[in-house]
Amino acid sequence: MHTRRVEYRGFRRDDGLWDIEGELHDSKPHTFEIEGEGRWEAGEPVHHMRLRVTFDEAMVIRDIAVAMDAHPHDPCPQAMAPMQRMVGEVLGRGWRQTIQRHLGGIQGCTHLRELLFNLATAAFQTRSASFAPPADGRPPAHLGQCLAWDFDGPVVEKVYPMFFRWQPPAAKAS
Repeated sequence: MHTRRVEYRGFRRDDGLWDIEGELHDSKPHTFEIEGEGRWEAGEPVHHMRLRVTFDEAMVIRDIAVAMDAHPHDPCPQAMAPMQRMVGEVLGRGWRQTIQRHLGGIQGCTHLRELLFNLATAAFQTRSASFAPPADGRPPAHLGQCLAWDFDGPVVEKVYPMFFRWQPPAAKAS
């Protein structure tokens, strides 16, 4: 009854920055109508939205470009400009909360937020040229974030033995 295609593509730029392009495409295999809004033929996109997020080595967003080639309601394109609020934010811990703070509710578009949610994972996948741990001695950010990357699990024991059974340092008492 409905098809949603989402795709991410990651690129290393000549200037040392990174681009992640995300695309969302919704369609239905049958003709349908939203009363007062329009009629869509079978296969015609209801939503076709694209974004490109440019970030640096520190995962700080430097630029965002947004396009809405298809949308069901006239006000939808007004949600593109608020996406600029994400410039200067970091693709990292608390990413979903950051998106919600800047673009949640009627501040933004549900579909663009959805593209941003998973874009961070695509960014990490794109940027990780190797499995080398960070030079600062801390464990890589993805450890402890899923079953496979459990600090006490066999994958961490094999890939990152120096962080096997790792515990965060105790907080200093004030």
